[in-house]
Amino acid sequence: MKSFSIDSTVPMTERRHFLAGLLALTAVPLARAQGRGMTPLSPPSAAPALRLKDADDKPVDLVGFKGRVVLVNFWATWCPPCRKEFPSLGRVRKLFKPAEFEVVAVNVGEDPDTVFSFAGNTEFPVLFDRDAKAMAGWPVRGLPTTFLVDRQGRLAFRATGGREFDAPDIVAAIRQLLIA
Repeated sequence: MKSFSIDSTVPMTERRHFLAGLLALTAVPLARAQGRGMTPLSPPSAAPALRLKDADDKPVDLVGFKGRVVLVNFWATWCPPCRKEFPSLGRVRKLFKPAEFEVVAVNVGEDPDTVFSFAGNTEFPVLFDRDAKAMAGWPVRGLPTTFLVDRQGRLAFRATGGREFDAPDIVAAIRQLLIA
């Protein structure tokens, strides 16, 4: 599989358009996806590496969450379904103990100022994949794409398209992973 990189000298607006076009090629009909649950990945496979910086420029590594169930959400502020589902990430985060469950929102292709103006302060880590290299290592099919990583660090569920993450079927999937 070929990888790509985005020239940092290209203006941010052009980079956003490039990413939007790229992701539009692989996106599913997102309106239909809203409200559905998550698809089990069978067999679960090891989660790809994910080590990115947060808004304070501190590195956050997915390995540091081993032993917890982690919801990893790839998103962007220019993506309407991403914007719609974003508040539900905070709501689902509050349903579980921090020692058992975490949400990690991976913003793709945007700068911290743009993201902060949309997201403000969150109760979960927001990481920055400005060149989309981390996303390329994951089986992302469009934005938003979300994964549930089990306590052993394996990809257990995926959702492509917008969701309400505090919906009963998704909460049940998280609980299933917590007791497994």
